[in-house]
Parts: sequence; structure tokens; C-alpha cells
Amino acid sequence: MRVLGIDPGSSVTGYGVVDCEGSSLRHVAHGTVRPRRTGSVAERLAEIHRALDEVVASHAPDAAVIEQVFVRPSNPKSALVLGQARGVALAALGARGLNVAEVTPQEVKSAVVGIGNASKEQVQQMVCRLLSLANAPAQDAADALAAAICRAHQGRLADLPKRGASRRPSPRTGSWVVRRAR
Repeated sequence: MRVLGIDPGSSVTGYGVVDCEGSSLRHVAHGTVRPRRTGSVAERLAEIHRALDEVVASHAPDAAVIEQVFVRPSNPKSALVLGQARGVALAALGARGLNVAEVTPQEVKSAVVGIGNASKEQVQQMVCRLLSLANAPAQDAADALAAAICRAHQGRLADLPKRGASRRPSPRTGSWVVRRAR
């Protein structure tokens, strides 16, 4: 399964593509989209849309994942601008017919680092380790790769039992049996 991760932003939008086969992950591509600051909001958003459309066309992902907006009540204007960039990213992915999952930054950090309040530097380091990268990607690209890794893990783990249940092979059939905790 090929997964495209998006870390939306109005100044910098990160993207990352990973292949997931069984329990192994393989880096495919990553980068950032940096629209010109001199353009109008509409021109910058169109640039983000165009660039993400090219990424999807180039790498043909099977699924996509985008981080949900983290909103600070003290700065509603930046949340609105970020929401516009996120909406453009969703539109670009939807126009290509991709199945798009949405994850919180805490879910991504938990999946990659193991704790939901990890720093951006910790995410970068773990992305490098998990994907065997020689150099750390830019933070926005690392966040996007981390989102793709998170989605790949969700795809592989979708059939696991919920918390409080155990899973083991049946002695008779060899197939997996879920035992609910009492």
C-alpha cells in the first residue's frame, strides 16, 4: 500500500510518500510546497493545489492522510488561514479520488515516537530511523512522512482487537481468535 501524508500549512505544506508491505516501510518521496509570499491568498492556495496534484500524479498513492488543524484560541486568524490550506489539500486529494484519513498531531506522534506530546525534533529523528534516511527531512516533510507512517500502521492494525481483548491462534484451526477481557 502506498500512502501519501500531508502536513498542511499556508507558508509551507509538507508531503511524504511511503510504501507499506507487511510490517516493512519504505521511503518513496518527500518534500515541501512553499508558495510565493508575494501572491494573493488565492494564488498561494492555487499553488498548493497544483503542487499536491503533481505529487499525486507522480507517485500514485493508494491512500492519503492529512493532519487535522491544531487551533490555538488566541490566534483565530492563523487557524483560518491554516484551514484554507488544509481545505485546498483535501480538495486536491479528493479530486484525484483518494481515500483520505484525518489524524490528530497527537495520533501521529504516538504512532511514530510512542508519546503524543513528542517534539518536532523527536518526530524527525524517528522518521529517519523508521525509513532509514541518511539526512533528516525538513520538519514539515518529516511531519507528513510521520502521518503517512501513522496511516500505514492504522491500515495494518485495523483488524486487531480493541483494548481489553487478547488475540491468539486457535489450537484447532490455526486462525486468529479474539478473546474479550472480562
